[in-house]
Amino acid sequence: MTNDRMPANRMLVRNATVADAHDLAVVHVRGWQEAYRGLMPQDVLDGLSIPEREANWARFMEDPERSSRTLVVERDGHVVGWAGFGSARDDDAPGTGELWGIYAHPDTWATGVGHALLTAVEAALRAEGHEVAYLWVLEGNDRAAGFYERHDWRADGGTKIDRRPGLVLHEHRHVKRLV
Repeated sequence: MTNDRMPANRMLVRNATVADAHDLAVVHVRGWQEAYRGLMPQDVLDGLSIPEREANWARFMEDPERSSRTLVVERDGHVVGWAGFGSARDDDAPGTGELWGIYAHPDTWATGVGHALLTAVEAALRAEGHEVAYLWVLEGNDRAAGFYERHDWRADGGTKIDRRPGLVLHEHRHVKRLV
């Protein structure tokens, strides 16, 4: 979605659409490759495929049964970040919201993209009636942990192991009271 009347460097947060699949994939892959360098095997990061992620995003965005929402941030008419969120996926947190993932293109880090997304997600979760939300941070991802802590998300001691093909990821839970 391009808005030629938007002043330079203005950000627009909006719901993602299937037309955003390519841009979502680019941000997703480039974000992983930069944020997780040294935290995941390099061959896994090098093997990430924008066309594969684009196809996955297109299927996901077309699925009428999906249980989460995805927001994007546009800057100068280009999608530069996204966040997925919804009700908690973990069994021990009924009624709680979850930030499932948030990524900004590495070229836009520290420019307000993440802040705009996180603020919009928190407002949306509140509007959906969630009083508390949580997210998971990959162990060693100090940049992300610091970002969330600056936005009043606090580590609560919760941990989990996420097993994926070729990966075992250790993650730490951060929680925020939304009301």
